[in-house]
Amino acid sequence: MKVAVITDQHFGMRKGSRLFHDYFKKFYEDIFFPTLEREGITTLIDMGDTFDNRRSIDLWSLEWAKTNYFDRLRDMGITVYTIVGNHTAYFKNNNSVNTIDLLLREYSNMVLVRDHAEYTIGDTRCLFLGWINDENRAKIKRKIKSTKSTVCFAHLELTGYQVYRGFTQQNGCSGTADQFQKFDRVYSGHYHHRSNDGKVFYLGNPYEMFWNDCDDARGFTIWDSDTLEHTPINNPHRMFYKIYYEDTPYQIFDASPYTGKIVKLIVRRKSKPKDFEKFVDKLHAVGVEELKIIESADWNNGYIVGEDFKDKEDENTISLLNRFVDESDISLDKSRVKGIITDIYRRACEVE
Repeated sequence: MKVAVITDQHFGMRKGSRLFHDYFKKFYEDIFFPTLEREGITTLIDMGDTFDNRRSIDLWSLEWAKTNYFDRLRDMGITVYTIVGNHTAYFKNNNSVNTIDLLLREYSNMVLVRDHAEYTIGDTRCLFLGWINDENRAKIKRKIKSTKSTVCFAHLELTGYQVYRGFTQQNGCSGTADQFQKFDRVYSGHYHHRSNDGKVFYLGNPYEMFWNDCDDARGFTIWDSDTLEHTPINNPHRMFYKIYYEDTPYQIFDASPYTGKIVKLIVRRKSKPKDFEKFVDKLHAVGVEELKIIESADWNNGYIVGEDFKDKEDENTISLLNRFVDESDISLDKSRVKGIITDIYRRACEVE
């Protein structure tokens, strides 16, 4: 039996940004729903963080999510097993009050998992786990020990896996993967970057949301309940782009793919400033949503000086912060410091 698996959709993100929800819609209309129809999918597993803000959602975002996602799943007759994630649990220490339960009660095709539940998908017995917190930690630990399920679907913050590309979680609040060794497969949401160790699979979220996601594969997954194999279905649509300018002729530059996109223009060589201005004008003319130009203040015959410029220009925010910590002389535990910085950065992104 083929099952669709999706996670960390974050409806309502960036305060209900129309730009981003139009971008999300292209994924659902062009990739997600056509794949479900083509594969004859009747079951969907949502591994958490369906909505972005655990305390509130604006009415436009809720209407958008119902019209473009939940109504379509209901009308297609698809059963949705949905897990409470940290972004959909109102309290930090329990999952009792959550966005899914409060906002989606009219959907009879939705099966909600607050803390833990077991269901048979195809012929495979599966354990579903909600966000692990102080209130449910002990009972979930007991359930993991006693369950006869062979596959686990969850929303885990485990130590040792990549939160973002290039940054590994050092102090996950869900513990380590050791307690999940009894399962044949463990699939999890929460981290948006795809990674695995052959046992635990972080499947990644459907689309780019921040600069950390640029050039990192996104999409959803088709899971086979008979073979336990899973196939990623990539999302070809992007929001963030890097353009490298090296005296690139503006006359032949096609700016049309960048309409409505967020762009970093990284200048490696600019020997003709007027041609560069015309290059930038072409980007503005097609309607880029946001354009940031990155160039060195130190020039030598039109070339950027500095052997390490190429490496540093491609670093994302987390990588830069981690490198700063690694190169500092602080006597504190650097792993803990990086963990705190990452948590602050993620919270700042949620507020944006």
